[in-house]
Parts: sequence; structure tokens; C-alpha cells
Amino acid sequence: MPGPLNGRTTLVTGATGATGGLGSAIARRLAADGATVALAHLGDDRTAAELAASLPAALSLSGDLRDTEAVRSLCRQAHDALGPIDILISNAGAYPRRPWQETTPTHWNDALATNLTSHYLLAHELTPAMTTAGWGRIITIGSVLATAGRHDLSGYISAKAGLEGFTRALARELGPAGITANCVAPGSIRVPAEDTVVDDPEAMAARQLARQCVQRRGRPEDIAAAVAFLATEDAGFITGQTLRVDGGWILG
Repeated sequence: MPGPLNGRTTLVTGATGATGGLGSAIARRLAADGATVALAHLGDDRTAAELAASLPAALSLSGDLRDTEAVRSLCRQAHDALGPIDILISNAGAYPRRPWQETTPTHWNDALATNLTSHYLLAHELTPAMTTAGWGRIITIGSVLATAGRHDLSGYISAKAGLEGFTRALARELGPAGITANCVAPGSIRVPAEDTVVDDPEAMAARQLARQCVQRRGRPEDIAAAVAFLATEDAGFITGQTLRVDGGWILG
């Protein structure tokens, strides 16, 4: 059966990584819905190759999205291999935890480069072709922490808040060209990294469930479903929005 994204080509950044789930779940869902997928990653060649091999006609590309020339090269390779990119899923990022008093200008700039500037570089490179085509989807992956706040994450949270603003700016700039821009903000999503970076994963999960309306942990597939909808024609009148996929953690 034809899928809702048949004939569309998408670039998914952060397609693999230590968090172990969002990028690959998004890529699998978009491919299942008919899209041809380019997978952008940084240095995780084996995992990316395995993911690409499991998807129809997928392409694996490695590059540092904080670097302007690397972004240009990656986007050029995707275009040459698959044609113009219709859908950008700007998911790549990092979660550097550091107490405020230990956050140096270098740490701050690194957090912004990874979690905000990289999204600008990708969108700036890919939107001319979308504008020419008169159709495009830009979906950034934010975080509910941009609203909730949390200690030891000042750079990350500031970048994610900036990403929401950037997405709204793109919606205004690019809407007349037939391009929508939206942000999906995950809540607490169950990923394997929890078992190694959290001292007591069970206690953390219990605290999180107490915050939520829906009494189960979020899954990468929950984020993928939201992204997949925003990429379709059915979402063509939705732009400049932040969709929180958090089980009701942040209301209002």
C-alpha cells in the first residue's frame, strides 16, 4: 500500500547515537510511511550502516553538523544520491550536564553550537531547494526542559529554548514558499542510556511518572509518530508550533 510520504526524501540527523532511540525510530517510521531516508550521524559508522541496510534505499552519511563546510558536504552528498531533500528532521544534539558555576564560555559555546547553530546550518543549506519546489517540511527536535528547566543544563536548555524560537522564525520566513516548520519537544523518553548515566533508574522513573498524566514512560516511537504526522500533507496548515510529546508532564 502507498504510504503518506511516498515520493518524499528526508534527511534525519542524529540518526544513531548514545541516546539509542529517537533518530533511528524516526528514520524507521518515515521509511515505513514511504519516504526515502538519508541518515546523518557523527562517527557511528557501523550502527548507521546497519540501520541503513534495514531500510529501503537508505543512505548513511557522517559529518560534524557544527561545521559549515561539513554540513554543505553532507547535504550535497544526500542531494546527489537521492535528489532534493523535501523533509528535514533536525534531531542531532547533545546533553552536556555541568553545574552552573563550572560552565565556562567554552562549555556554553559548545552547547549552543551542538544544540542550536547546527540546526541553523542545516536549514540554511536545504531550504533553497524546498523553496524552488514550493513544498517542504522542517521538523526540529526540542525538549520540554526548555519550559520546565533543570539544574546542571543551562547551555542545553538555553539552546533548546532558542530552537523553538528559531523554528517559529522559519515558519514566518518560509511559509509563503510552501514550507512548514514545527518543533517536537519530547518529555522523558525511555532510552538505554538511562541505565548508565542515572544512579538509580527505577527511582528516576518513579519520579517522572508522578509528574505525568499518562502513567507510562515515553517511547522513541511516540516521538516518531508525532514527527511522521507533521511531515505529511495532512499537517500542511500547521506551522510555527511546538508539540510537546510528554505524557502531560508540561501542561499549558
